[in-house]
Amino acid sequence: MTSLASEFLSGVTPARARRQAWSAGGLALVLFVVASGHLAIVGFDSRFVLFAQEMLRHGPSVFPTTYGVPYPDYTGFSTWLIYLCSLPLGEVTSFSAWLPTCVASAIMVGLMYRLLAPYSRRWAWLSIALLLLTNTFITETRAVSLEQMLACITFAVFYLAYAADHFSSARRLWLIYGLLVLGFLIRGPIGLIVPAAVLCSYHLFNRNGRQAWLSALVAVALLALCTMTLLLLARLAGGQALLAEVVRTQITARLDAGDGSGPAFWYFSRSLGNYALAYPLAIVVLLAVGFTARGQKNAALHLLYLCAIAGLTVMIGLSIPSAKKARFLLPMLPPAAIIAAYPFHARSGRCFWWLRGLILTLCCFIPGALMVGLLLIRPRFPEALGDTGPLLIALGLLQLVALPLLMRPRLRLYGLPACAVLAVWLSYIGAFEKAERNLYDTRQFTAAVRQATRTDNAPLVLHGMGKDGKGIKFMVNVDEDLQPLFTLTPAELEALPGAADVVMSNADFQQLQGTRLGRLPVVLSGRFDKEDYVLLRLPAR
Repeated sequence: MTSLASEFLSGVTPARARRQAWSAGGLALVLFVVASGHLAIVGFDSRFVLFAQEMLRHGPSVFPTTYGVPYPDYTGFSTWLIYLCSLPLGEVTSFSAWLPTCVASAIMVGLMYRLLAPYSRRWAWLSIALLLLTNTFITETRAVSLEQMLACITFAVFYLAYAADHFSSARRLWLIYGLLVLGFLIRGPIGLIVPAAVLCSYHLFNRNGRQAWLSALVAVALLALCTMTLLLLARLAGGQALLAEVVRTQITARLDAGDGSGPAFWYFSRSLGNYALAYPLAIVVLLAVGFTARGQKNAALHLLYLCAIAGLTVMIGLSIPSAKKARFLLPMLPPAAIIAAYPFHARSGRCFWWLRGLILTLCCFIPGALMVGLLLIRPRFPEALGDTGPLLIALGLLQLVALPLLMRPRLRLYGLPACAVLAVWLSYIGAFEKAERNLYDTRQFTAAVRQATRTDNAPLVLHGMGKDGKGIKFMVNVDEDLQPLFTLTPAELEALPGAADVVMSNADFQQLQGTRLGRLPVVLSGRFDKEDYVLLRLPAR
């Protein structure tokens, strides 16, 4: 391969590109963690925060635990990361829980700049902007997201392979196999398979069959070694029962149809909205390249094709398992963003001129569109969005800045995407995230229940909540080792031997009307995870 280390097309020296990449990643990290301290824990984050809370109380373990019992779906590595971030604080907060994911996202930003800066800083900046404007990237960055960490590892593997061929960085190739092991530690077998598949497809497209076979053999060996180690640790930690659960949850359940299953081409059709603007624009750009760049050969175009192969490999590979969720496709996003921003490197061609104009025009009017949208939905959520005046002012100012930039060719290339990125992230943090935590809050009701039952000697019963569902959302707000009882049916409630404090949804309580349990007085009522819940005191018989 031709090395670009000494002849960067953009005129940026390797040392300067590294410094700028570090700066880009550092600024992105600041954006990602802003206003993230001590927020209410909601949704999927509750599970991982509870893992880390129990690890803080009982010390590190191979598998995370809930209610003191090993949880088979994940290895303990991601929980260790949160645990280590939480140790200096003495508690698990939204900041310490999100920090590993935010760092992974910032690394992606830095690597993207470092990969593209040798060709064009315009291409690098617009690729980062499209990455930061993607809804799924935003929501997963401000969360505990194993998929975001896997996306970072996959992109890092792609970057290292490319850098070895083009940036005279072959001495760092050994890091690739360390990253494959890291992917397994974070996401289990799929965490190794996805980056390994991208690596093999990279070598195959470069017609380096020997390196592709070598990479595949090493990946298979690592997968076998890591899997055997995982199963051995499961056997030691919880016996045959935990071993069987680890096999089911981390291997067979990924392939079986069930919750989250979808048709084979689900990712190709349903990702247009979840990964806009990058994914739809990437499709248009590839079509434009196919019509206008046929027969052309240059290093930037070759990188574009490699990104297309990497993204396609991820989409096809993840389409094989039955379980499909939008966040699973995150490893496809960095290549898609790079492809979508290619018109800002390919300066010639009317088609690319139109695409550049389209992208910059969209960026120009994003602040105003968000301001109008916020004004329209605010009456529907008066409690959550009642004090969004400062946010509306900020969006209005960004729109006022963006409009004149559209007519300034020398400033609009960097100014308009910056305005769009700031507007989207301000809206997400100041409106969407705030409304979500207001609607799905579990902290206030749980605190009220613990206050009302603290002096009781009766057990706490969570009726119809499920150990792995709303039970976790309740327990994540309890700052002690509590072992609640779980019941599903009225008969199980009736069978309780003595007095108990019972938490259930108001809908379940209404179904008990006309029975002895339905005549119990409501001690406490409140909102819990967007539903009405009640606390009852079941007397001794």
